[in-house]
Amino acid sequence: MDNEKRGNEDAKMRIFVVGLGMVGIAFIEKMLNMDDKRRFIIETCGEEAHFAYNRVALTEYFQHRSIEKLYLNPPEWYAQQDPGRFICHLGEQVVFIDHAAHTVTTSKGRTISYDICIIATGSDAGLPPYVSSERAKSTKGIFVYRSIADLDAIITYADQDGIKGGHATVVGGGLLGLEAAKAVYDLPTIPDVAILNRQAFPLSRQLDADGGEMVLRRIEAMGVKVVTKVGVEDITTVEVVGPDGVRSNVFTGFDLTDGTHLASNLVIFAIGIKPRDELARVSGIETYERGGIKVGDDLRTSAKDVYAIGECASWRSNTYGLIAPGVEMADILAFNLTQTDTDVGTFRPRQMNNPDLSTKLKLMGVDVASFGDFFADKPVQTKDKSSRANGDAPSQNKAASIPLAKRKSRDGKTTPVWEVDSGQSGEAKAPGAAGVPLVTETVTAPSRERHVPKPNIVDSPIKCLTYKDPFASVYKKYIFTADGKYLLGGMMIGDTSDFVKLVAIVKKKKPLDVPPAQFIVGANKGGEADGADLDDDTQICSCHNVLKGSIAECVKAGMDNLADIKAKTKVGTGCGGCMPLVTNIFKAEIAKAGIVTNNNLCPHFAMSRTELFNVVKIKGLKSHNEIMVTCGTVKDSLGCETCKPAIASILSSLYNEHVMKPAHHQNQDTNDRYLANIQRNGTFSVVPKCAGGEITPDKLIVLGQVAKKYGLYTKITGGQRIDLFGAKKHELPAIWGELVAAGFESGHAYGKSLRTVKSCVGTTWCRYGVGDSVGLAIQLEERYKSLRSPHKIKGGVSGCVRECAEAQSKDFGLIATDKGWNGE
Repeated sequence: MDNEKRGNEDAKMRIFVVGLGMVGIAFIEKMLNMDDKRRFIIETCGEEAHFAYNRVALTEYFQHRSIEKLYLNPPEWYAQQDPGRFICHLGEQVVFIDHAAHTVTTSKGRTISYDICIIATGSDAGLPPYVSSERAKSTKGIFVYRSIADLDAIITYADQDGIKGGHATVVGGGLLGLEAAKAVYDLPTIPDVAILNRQAFPLSRQLDADGGEMVLRRIEAMGVKVVTKVGVEDITTVEVVGPDGVRSNVFTGFDLTDGTHLASNLVIFAIGIKPRDELARVSGIETYERGGIKVGDDLRTSAKDVYAIGECASWRSNTYGLIAPGVEMADILAFNLTQTDTDVGTFRPRQMNNPDLSTKLKLMGVDVASFGDFFADKPVQTKDKSSRANGDAPSQNKAASIPLAKRKSRDGKTTPVWEVDSGQSGEAKAPGAAGVPLVTETVTAPSRERHVPKPNIVDSPIKCLTYKDPFASVYKKYIFTADGKYLLGGMMIGDTSDFVKLVAIVKKKKPLDVPPAQFIVGANKGGEADGADLDDDTQICSCHNVLKGSIAECVKAGMDNLADIKAKTKVGTGCGGCMPLVTNIFKAEIAKAGIVTNNNLCPHFAMSRTELFNVVKIKGLKSHNEIMVTCGTVKDSLGCETCKPAIASILSSLYNEHVMKPAHHQNQDTNDRYLANIQRNGTFSVVPKCAGGEITPDKLIVLGQVAKKYGLYTKITGGQRIDLFGAKKHELPAIWGELVAAGFESGHAYGKSLRTVKSCVGTTWCRYGVGDSVGLAIQLEERYKSLRSPHKIKGGVSGCVRECAEAQSKDFGLIATDKGWNGE
């Protein structure tokens, strides 16, 4: 039997996948799903010790510190695979490909044969010219943002004495730079974060000046310093001697091109990526001088039976740093290997086309999206050598800044991407939309390369339609052909709800059936979009190329929960930005199919939260035990993490009895019981109340003495309080004893209640103040400090319309005017 099994395996074609990243695992999954005849056996090596994980969601790792939560497939998935079809090796790197002998050699000295080899080694983080890789390795405090190992190193270094409480700098204001800045911003050990960006505004590859300026202001409002329009001459270091007597260099900051010095304790370089093509180079496979493994339209390299996909591959001199083009490459290659010759006939092999580079992400708390030819109104910008000398890495993603492409006709003349019938250009009008800040701008389409070539649309002037709302931080810019019949591309900030629909319109090149202004002014239907106006072939997940129709097909196949659909289609497993729409489409399809869904609160209650609320109210139930006995499926259950907070919220909403009443003790979670927030390492943080942000010198001294006595890390929070971190559970009574004796009380930073009411100094000190914002903030905090609510509540009071307390962004807010207080 063993010989027969070995013979069957030898009869199969062996595919070896170099790399177990997001693109590598995407190709493997597609092959396992599409290889109906079981003609292939797939083997892979991943150099990291982890299974394939979601690099797009790396920032979330700083919150939960669990690599398992980032896994694209759980470990059980690998264990369940048939070893006759799939073999996986972790912690082993391929160091050489002998494409003549059709073998690979690994870092463990093993030689593995293959029939087809797929290189999916991804990319490395780029470093600027003034920091070589050797210098980065030998200098403490220099990091990149690319892998779990990088993140662990950042977390560990930021927690060291001398670094904790210091300054961090992120070099680079692109997508990766803002992701890194958000991650460091969330670290409790690093209170000050700066972003160093050569351009005048962040996200210059996705946004224009107006949009970038709005994002810049939002970032600065978070307390992050953004240094723009300046380059770096060099980093500064200091030599230190460790306890073991070993000398080492420690990063201390930057010397900038304007002659100033920016002090910093650690730096994260996020200036771009470079393809990992070193394996191809040492194996004699052709690469581009700029970087990247040279591939053709079929993704084949210069070596026979060797292909490259993902960020390591360079197609037509372009490399792509987004997940979607890599997944598209995996899809093309898997199709060509499994579907060109089937029982129902032969099919033409697919070829690589210019990928869609539309992006939709949430960066630094700001929703940002760009789609289609979002720079159609801008001329080509080419970087010269001087820009690199000032700290920019060479661009590896030409397509990211030049999204569409012209092509040449047979007679050698350049033909445009778009062509419409020649006629009168119509102005965009918004009937009945008086007062809406719409701006139309006519621009002659520049002569330049664009991606997504589509012939036969006249290269006539184009027009831009712009909406800008500085109060709600919403910016939209859509680019149309001059007659308003075709949407070419655009960008959105703040409100990206129409992203999927607009991407579909651009891709299909359909003439518009509504005036251009309708896309901005629109007709507010209310509620959340359920995708009813989208065609089944509309792409709703760009990371994994999932169509709307795929969700409907899954529901028709009997899948009645999102987890199964995500496992089947991989929808939402990339950046996750599509999940709100996916969820609504799923609910609509479930309702359309007549499937009754289970909306029970949890296994302990056979009813929804709303139904439980009504039962408790009508029957007058006033304790957890009464509710369990009367309504629960298990009468003596203590509840779970889902129903316990719900019960506590219902009781507080209906009766608002004192939380310390014995009947409510079991409704309290750990933070409520200890009047402290439990932290990742098991210690607690203590947050004394500072109503309105006001505090006396004597109380400040007491806080310092307590922190010093118990060795606590201190941080000023965004709510104008001082947080004391690192308290051990047995120390809490003593700590609170000293704080209460000094006049402090709990800041209610632990339960679902009023947390803070932020304020500016108002008329007390500010020359612009027209209202006593501090006094009103204190009154509000004192009046509602014991209020229990379904969720935490935060407020703000600004003493004038300059809005320094950011009252508009809180759950409730008041702004002083010369006619009184204006409520939000």
